[in-house]
Order: sequence, then C-alpha cells, then structure tokens
Amino acid sequence: MKMKSKKAAAKRFSFTATGKVKFKRTNKRHNLGSKSSARKLALRKGGYVFEGDIGHVEKCLPYGN
Repeated sequence: MKMKSKKAAAKRFSFTATGKVKFKRTNKRHNLGSKSSARKLALRKGGYVFEGDIGHVEKCLPYGN
C-alpha cells in the first residue's frame, strides 16, 4: 500500500537534487505595511533545513527525496 505524504509539509518543503530540503520564509503574505523594507528584503531569501531536522521532513514526505 502506498504511504500518504503530509500535505502541509508538501506545500512548505521541496527537495533539491543533492538531497537538501528547501523552504520559503514565512511572514511575507499580509500586513506588509507594518514591516520594514529591510525585513521584507530579508524574507525574500529562502533557506535550507538543518541537517538534524531533515529526518522529520523525510518522514512527512516519504516519496520526496
């Protein structure tokens, strides 16, 4: 039987070809008028999940990597 992936994790994370896990920064959707330009500029950059946390993401996305 196929395993289901956690849809919340599938919307937030993606795997690179080398096996790293990418994510997009939060707090960039609404109420942007109260945030500084420098803060919004920093939120544009994505990031990579730390090595110790990749196991949690792989458990949620069994077919992701």
